[in-house]
Amino acid sequence: MKTKGKPLSIYLHIPFCARKCLYCDFLSAPADDVTKARYVESLITEIKAEAPKYKAYEVRTVFIGGGTPSILPAEAIAGIMDTLKEQFYFAKEAEITIEVNPGSAEAEKLLAYYRSGINRLSIGLQSSHNSELQQLGRIHTYQDFLRTYQDAVKSGFNNINIDLMSAIPGQTTESYRETLRQILHLSPMPAHISAYSLIIEEGTPFYENTPELPDEDADREMYKITDDMLKESGLERYEISNYARKGYACKHNKVYWRRGDYVGFGIGAASLVDNVRFHNDDDISAYIAGWEAYKQNTLGKPDILRDVQPLTIPEQMEEYMFLGLRLTEGISLKEFEDTFGKSIYEVYPDVIDKLVNQGLLVKKNGADGQTKRLALSSFGLDVSNVVMAEFLFSDN
Repeated sequence: MKTKGKPLSIYLHIPFCARKCLYCDFLSAPADDVTKARYVESLITEIKAEAPKYKAYEVRTVFIGGGTPSILPAEAIAGIMDTLKEQFYFAKEAEITIEVNPGSAEAEKLLAYYRSGINRLSIGLQSSHNSELQQLGRIHTYQDFLRTYQDAVKSGFNNINIDLMSAIPGQTTESYRETLRQILHLSPMPAHISAYSLIIEEGTPFYENTPELPDEDADREMYKITDDMLKESGLERYEISNYARKGYACKHNKVYWRRGDYVGFGIGAASLVDNVRFHNDDDISAYIAGWEAYKQNTLGKPDILRDVQPLTIPEQMEEYMFLGLRLTEGISLKEFEDTFGKSIYEVYPDVIDKLVNQGLLVKKNGADGQTKRLALSSFGLDVSNVVMAEFLFSDN
């Protein structure tokens, strides 16, 4: 019997794409239709097998990511959604997101998603310039994106995120400004924008053969252009790389930054439950074979969990600080003390005053004049990695 309980978020990993982008280091690859179908069945089997562990929870958010989830047939996504609803208790206003790419999100799929209960889309655009998309190895054009966006609106979606990328090959500050301008003039204007700077990751084609990129000054200028233009248009920055209209901040990602409980299904999917971190193995062949054998009653549950790590109190404190400070609202001094039984100043006796004096952290006071929260300053947001490193314990 399903009952209400503690908040839970669910992540589902769909590891398929039409073609690997040149910068991508995510766990994804092209696959044939048979492999996709077997994977979906295995994913559904895993969900059913693991769901009893979470009967005391209420699902507040779901995120279907990848890869490119929209590469699957609409009925596959509908089957996954049906399974989740059968196995878990959902909050009435649960946020359910699916990532889509313009090259694989036809109007019929979008309508099917909406009818299955998905109420938020995240569209991977990156740039409005086709030449820049080609440089990245993307398979869609800006015209494809426009069709997808309008089809999504017609299907009923009013909570749409658009992923944008800066400092990419061939990009200039003016071409980036034009991308932002075009996106902000969409009708209706997007509810959410995630804006990231390209990072060259090891193991990608860009790492092996790095193209010419905008210089550091141009990268910094694009960063500033993002903040200025999005704020001017009414999208508030609520996290280092994320902007939203009021009421449309991504609830799922905020669970990560606030260290809420979440469970991942599918290969490579990560989880944090009751301060224990773990993730699934990333071998798709072993994953499919294991869950198929389990479904056929020939074997018990496959051993797919990796790096099961109960977090120590110092590790929890570190995460509380460097994840929570990503949010522009910062972290709560009272919540820290309630969680760990110690004042934040007792745990970090010198760090906070040093960062405040350096202009990297700001104190947010309540009506009584007492400090209630700590947050990164504008300067701190610019050099956030430097600030976060200050909250790591040297003996961990």
